[in-house]
Amino acid sequence: MKAALLRTRAIVRKEFLHILHDPRSLFLVFLMPVVQLIMFGYALNLEIQRVDMAVFDHARSPASREFIQAFSGSRFFHVFEVNRSVRTVEDWFKSRKARVALVIPADFDRQLHRNLRIPIQFLMDASDANAATLIRNYCQQILISYNLSHGAKVLLPFAFRRTVFFNPNFRSSYFFVPGLMAMILIMISTLLTSVAIAREKETGTLEQMLVSPVRSREIILGKVFPYLVLAFLDAAAILAIGLFLFRIPFVGNLLLLTLLSVLYIVLALSLGLLISTVASSQQVAMMIAQIATVLPTIMMAGMIFPIASMPRWLQLITYILPARFYLLIVRGIILKGSTFADLLNPSAVLLGMTIFLLLVSIRKFKTNLEA
Repeated sequence: MKAALLRTRAIVRKEFLHILHDPRSLFLVFLMPVVQLIMFGYALNLEIQRVDMAVFDHARSPASREFIQAFSGSRFFHVFEVNRSVRTVEDWFKSRKARVALVIPADFDRQLHRNLRIPIQFLMDASDANAATLIRNYCQQILISYNLSHGAKVLLPFAFRRTVFFNPNFRSSYFFVPGLMAMILIMISTLLTSVAIAREKETGTLEQMLVSPVRSREIILGKVFPYLVLAFLDAAAILAIGLFLFRIPFVGNLLLLTLLSVLYIVLALSLGLLISTVASSQQVAMMIAQIATVLPTIMMAGMIFPIASMPRWLQLITYILPARFYLLIVRGIILKGSTFADLLNPSAVLLGMTIFLLLVSIRKFKTNLEA
């Protein structure tokens, strides 16, 4: 037993020394997660910060200018007047000089003073449907504010109050940064294990280890343990950057998040171990790891696109993605303060996946070693 521990510790020490003296491993472990988090954290933003609005003001009166001021005073709209026919609006959209056009009729003042319904027209470039929906909502909010400021009242049979939980300012970063944590953890953990073992196979040092007294289970444990520690440090760094740089609120239990994140990391390391059994070189291992982790997590696990909006057959496929369940966990704990009871189902699925993948990968890895 003591000899086994000493041999395992020697492999762990060798792996740590190799990482410290390998610039590529250092980049993968420490720089790549930080760079990806900062890059994606700022790039993945569904909020529209600037909307170019062309205004066709046929009234050209103080009242119409006051109405235009309601838009130009908003931080979202960049308003400019167009002294051409409204028929040219399509050209403005094609050249991307405007994303929405506001058309004010010539009798704007007369109808405003008579308290009539004024036919204001908004023309939108809907080639990007999501952006058009957001712009329409921005316009509606400004119209409501303008109407209320001019004494307009809307009689409704109920009192309407808006209360938003967990993200009152609708910030995209609250949604995306925990999602990036799920993507980066599974990608880095899988990549590290698969590349590390593929490297040993490629350089022939794995065969040298096998002719030594070291057992196959000691090789597996000695290879996986250092990357478990490093992946855990990556998770802590990603969480710290999310909290301090992107101002993500943390309202849940840190210990619960730590335990479930370790479970997720073990699953990813097992996946990397499995990939290493079929990869003949480091390049092949990196390619398989990227394809198996990054694309499914981004496109199908609910990191960006809602799973409920996908076709039914695609929704069924998402159940085999570990990130789908970890996303529920990490977003639930960080943003909602969910407890273990709230996250029992995704945690149980993640645990089942981890055990299955761990057993399969170890069995296949041992078979390869002994073959």
